[in-house]
Amino acid sequence: MTHFGIICPPATGHLNPLTALGRELQSRGHQVSVVGVLDAEKKADSAGLEFCAFAESEFPRGTMAQVFEERGKLSGLAALQHAIQSIQRTTAIVLQHAPKAVQVDAIDTLLVDQLSPAGGTIADYLDIPFISVSAALTSNEDVSVPPYNTPWNYSSAGWAKIRNRIGYQLLHRIRKPIDETINEYRREWHLPPHHSPDDAYSQLAQLCQQPAEFEFPRETLPKCFHFTGAYHNLASRESVDFPFAKLTGQPLIYASLGTLSNRLMQVFETIAEACMGLNAQLVISLGRETSQASVPKFPGSPLVVGQAPQLELLQRASLTITHAGLNTALESISHGVPMVAIPITNDQPGVAARIAWTGCGKRFKLSGLNVAKLRSAVERVLTQDSYRNHATRLQTANQQAGGVVRAADIIERVMSTGKPVVNEQVIR
Repeated sequence: MTHFGIICPPATGHLNPLTALGRELQSRGHQVSVVGVLDAEKKADSAGLEFCAFAESEFPRGTMAQVFEERGKLSGLAALQHAIQSIQRTTAIVLQHAPKAVQVDAIDTLLVDQLSPAGGTIADYLDIPFISVSAALTSNEDVSVPPYNTPWNYSSAGWAKIRNRIGYQLLHRIRKPIDETINEYRREWHLPPHHSPDDAYSQLAQLCQQPAEFEFPRETLPKCFHFTGAYHNLASRESVDFPFAKLTGQPLIYASLGTLSNRLMQVFETIAEACMGLNAQLVISLGRETSQASVPKFPGSPLVVGQAPQLELLQRASLTITHAGLNTALESISHGVPMVAIPITNDQPGVAARIAWTGCGKRFKLSGLNVAKLRSAVERVLTQDSYRNHATRLQTANQQAGGVVRAADIIERVMSTGKPVVNEQVIR
């Protein structure tokens, strides 16, 4: 039996897939702990996993919720910069406190989210193995595809590779303070420096919860990189009350801006007005805990809730209107539901670009959003078979990719052999 420790950002979009993977490993007899600040404890408990806290005084319960509250009011580059600054502030504290917590809890292998860049260094310092997991859009650098944070279309032309290379250079500049902090600790711990973000990823196995069909054609990926399909498990989620009796039986449009970029009330207003008068019922999830008295009134009287049981609603949905967070996109694909994407920040522009490229939906720039354009897109995606057909095609690809079962198989193979698990299908 292995004792796995999960290190990931304390946000729903990362904790949900990582705890689903953890629950699968736990079902196979392994011990699994979420290693994190106190704000992550509730998700760990809901998934039935153990919790290993660190930096309780530096990060008292509610600290990250406040950070996410601030970020939820931002969009575009401002929100991305806020995210980078937040990671920079926390990286040093994670490096300072997490190693001791891992040692005290007798964790012998780490599962490290790609967006937790300190995790691999902690494993290197403790001389224990680690496996990289991409809960967001995969961020492995490859000049044949645009950086994950850009809305750029895919092109195999030479000019596109030049554009992509410049994009990666700009991204390096933005995240330079994070890389410098990590390398400062690596020097102190007598570890070789990281020269690029990809140096922080595991050389044993890198797992990506996208199906390969939901990624642009890549020219370079590590031999140990695996597209495994989405990680979700209803049993690992918190129970959410929802007034199912209020569903009318009309085609269901599910709208969510996720749990981070969800304070942009004007976007919700636009969505509600665009769906007025359609032969469909709009359900809006605000993505945060709120009292019924504080739920805002939107045009057309949609069913509005603070939090929604997303997986259950997607089983009934005809369309998802989304901020293009990867988990909402993959969960929609898992249920064969086409999308209209309104990306706001982080990797969402890149996810939206893939939604459009694969034909399973349409996308809008936030700056160009208006009621007429959105209504036209909603009607088109609802009524044209091609969008649902492409969503169904991706649903099949996602099922065939294997999900948490295949991911856990790869992890157990790493543990049994101590060697990299090579993916022969990766383009090299």
